[in-house]
Amino acid sequence: MSGQVGFTLRGRNPDVLTCIANLSNDEVFTPPEFANRMLDTLAEEWAANHGGANLWANKSVKFLDPCTKSGVFLREITRRLTLGLADELPDLDERVSHILTKQVFGIGITHLTSLLARRSVYCSKHAKGEHSIAKGFASDDGNIWFERTEHSWVGSNAWVRSVDQYGKRIKKFTNGKCEYCGAPRVIFDRDPGMENHAYAFIHTKDIKTRIGEIFGGIMQFDVIIGNPPYQMTGGAGGSSDASIYHLFVQQALNLEPRFVSMVVPSRWMAGGRGLDKFRAQMLNGGHLRHLADFLDSSNAFPGVQIEGGVCYFLWDAEYNGTCDVTRVADGVEHVQLQRVLGEFDVFVRDER
Repeated sequence: MSGQVGFTLRGRNPDVLTCIANLSNDEVFTPPEFANRMLDTLAEEWAANHGGANLWANKSVKFLDPCTKSGVFLREITRRLTLGLADELPDLDERVSHILTKQVFGIGITHLTSLLARRSVYCSKHAKGEHSIAKGFASDDGNIWFERTEHSWVGSNAWVRSVDQYGKRIKKFTNGKCEYCGAPRVIFDRDPGMENHAYAFIHTKDIKTRIGEIFGGIMQFDVIIGNPPYQMTGGAGGSSDASIYHLFVQQALNLEPRFVSMVVPSRWMAGGRGLDKFRAQMLNGGHLRHLADFLDSSNAFPGVQIEGGVCYFLWDAEYNGTCDVTRVADGVEHVQLQRVLGEFDVFVRDER
């Protein structure tokens, strides 16, 4: 196994995760370089708050990506921990087993992305597969879980006659939406063989209990990090899409970790869009230590255009104060230290 571990965790040229096309507008893969930038920000803040300690040399810190796609965050975290824990756990097989079974956890957003994430982290789409570098798991999911979740429909009162996949006549509802994510029933009430984009992490009113059910016990994560789906097709009615990324952020906060870091569209900074409560929470909460704002999304995600740009943030449960802001425009970084985010109802992106 040692040879496999060395191969999967060392730098690749080229890195296969830089070559994967995005599945859709709401499922944008994170480039490894960008994921590592977020992890660098996290590690620097960890050191600043722990007497210079190396986050990656801590064998008890637990990480969760609640919306894993390619598995890039989990892979890069595993790579860093594998290097950082070399002194404390000198046996490579023991070290990797500890990291994969005790420290690194993920929730796939679709069946396909869960397989991809496991392949990135375990070297096998099945955690118990012949070529998996993970040992000791009881299931093929390992710690990267996925099961189909159903939407919870409300407001359905109009229907037409149709047939299901077996040719049986059924009622097909033509209105109503999911109470959790706003998905329109007419689009996402799909046969079991089709992806319905009901993301488990945001389809529950008790996320702590749900996480315990998923991973088999009480879980306390120190770091929650990821790149959530951004929008739900038709969720705002008609042809309009509805933002859902903020629901992932809120659920992450409900798990009460020490740190949350996510990359999301920057649209939340402006007024409206049904995000007033979320915007007020982010700007006035005082827990944001770092905010990096990319006015042109292609500076973060090459070849991807997202209206209004994208940003990533580092939220710290034990911090209350100003925020260090980095604005990236035309590839140039403009840094403003100790900025008061709640000065206005919206975030003024250009500090000039």
